Amino acid sequence: MKKLPRLANDEAAQAFVDTADLSEYDLSAMKRMQFEFSPKEARVNMRLPGELLMAVKAAAAKAGMPYQRFIRHALERAVER
Repeated sequence: MKKLPRLANDEAAQAFVDTADLSEYDLSAMKRMQFEFSPKEARVNMRLPGELLMAVKAAAAKAGMPYQRFIRHALERAVER
């Protein structure tokens, strides 16, 4: 299996995807990504216990995302139920 190349910009990535046979590449290290395209025009300000904020930041780091995005994602999941 081939390793994925490092691509310098979006155009190079698009050209690679358009022409490459991805079945030839090792995709086992790939992680699912969620891209956010909606504008963020509303703000929320809340006070939390320090321990809770530290736990949220640790969980966000483990998930590989900024803690504010982690909180937003948790809120989105909660209202989808």
